[in-house]
Amino acid sequence: MIEISYTQTPEEDGLYRFQDMGFEEYAKQHGILCDYKPFGFSAKENGRTVGAITGNSYYNEVHISELMVDKDCRGRDIGTKLVKAVEEHFTGKGYENINLTTYGFQAPEFYKKCGYKVEYIRKSKNDPKLDKYFMIKHL
Repeated sequence: MIEISYTQTPEEDGLYRFQDMGFEEYAKQHGILCDYKPFGFSAKENGRTVGAITGNSYYNEVHISELMVDKDCRGRDIGTKLVKAVEEHFTGKGYENINLTTYGFQAPEFYKKCGYKVEYIRKSKNDPKLDKYFMIKHL
């Protein structure tokens, strides 16, 4: 009998490792290199983290998962520098694009200023602030 259980600690429970290994194996069976790798860049000021960007690279693309700049440090181009660091790091390494998602209340205009194009907007039924923007920048 199969039991399904919920966890709030998938990393600690080995779920991410299980999935990563499975994706690698499945891609290999189909003649594709998955090469799934997490990444992160940080911005520090006087030793204190004031910004961070994380994501994953796999197949032929890079995905930005999260970008956060300390609320007291916003408006100082820290987010732009972090996005550019990702772009510079992955340019020329065989990746076709960098993609991400963001909500209407978050940063679609910021990413547009960074050169990302909207591929699709999934509209929220109840709140336009929760419209989800799927964005891409070709390398």
